[in-house]
Amino acid sequence: MTTPKKTTTPKPAAPDTAAAPAVVEAPRPVILGPVMRKKELIDTVVERSGVKKRDAKPVVDAMLAVLGEALSDSRELNLLPFGKLKVINEKELKNGKMIRVKVRQVAQGQGGGDTADQPDD
Repeated sequence: MTTPKKTTTPKPAAPDTAAAPAVVEAPRPVILGPVMRKKELIDTVVERSGVKKRDAKPVVDAMLAVLGEALSDSRELNLLPFGKLKVINEKELKNGKMIRVKVRQVAQGQGGGDTADQPDD
C-alpha cells in the first residue's frame, strides 16, 4: 500500500512588522603605505620650510627625541594638526619597550580650537 503524499500550502507572509535593516559601521581595514624614515622626514621638512638641511636636521632630531621621551613617560600629546596621541599600554621587552598608542586626528578644516601654538597678532 502506498500512502498519499502530503502537500503543504505556503503560509501567508507575516505582516511587515519586522524592523528595517540598519547599516552598521564596521572598522575599516588599514592598508599600510610605505614607511617614512628619518632621512625622508628631514628632506620633506627642508623642502616645505625652506631652511637648509644642516639647520633642519638637529631640530628634527631634537623633536623626535622629545616625542620619544614623552611617549616613554606615558604622557598624552596634543599636537595639532598631527593629532592627539594617548598611550594605551606598554610592554617591557629585552631590547626595549613596546608602546601601543591611539592617535586621533581632527578632520581637515575642523581646527580643534587649540590656539596655544599660534602667535598673537
